[in-house]
Amino acid sequence: MAAYTRQEVLTMIASGDDLTDNDLSGLDLCDGDLTGASLWGATLSGANLTRAKLTRAKLSGASLDKANLSGANLSGADLSGAETYLDNADLRGANLTGADLIFASLRHADLTGADLSEANLSNANLERANLSNANLSEADLRGADLKGAKLTGAKLEDAKLKGAVMPDGTKHK
Repeated sequence: MAAYTRQEVLTMIASGDDLTDNDLSGLDLCDGDLTGASLWGATLSGANLTRAKLTRAKLSGASLDKANLSGANLSGADLSGAETYLDNADLRGANLTGADLIFASLRHADLTGADLSEANLSNANLERANLSNANLSEADLRGADLKGAKLTGAKLEDAKLKGAVMPDGTKHK
């Protein structure tokens, strides 16, 4: 359980405080402004970040499994690293333009209608993720695992797919 209240967290972030490795699981930060927040390795499992502003936030190694990030703005955010978990996260309609998701785990995540244009998803685990109607234009998906992922209506113009495991289990050349 989170050691801080919503207001304490938002005040700390506005003051530029570093919340690295803090447990913020289950916290309601809906519509909160977390722009540029330092949340490396933080636990935000089950947190409500609906429509939150996480532009340029530093979330490498963070645990956001089962978090609600629907409609959140994560443009330019750092969500990289094999220790970054967004498994079963709700990212419907989220803005992840230019986000860094190298090696991130997004297994079973719902990215329906999300904007992932120019995002770096190389070597990310998107197994069974729902990417229906997502914008993956110019995204880097080299080496990503898309096994069982739903790509219905997804935009893949100029996406880099070399070495990606496609939904049917074949490897893209």
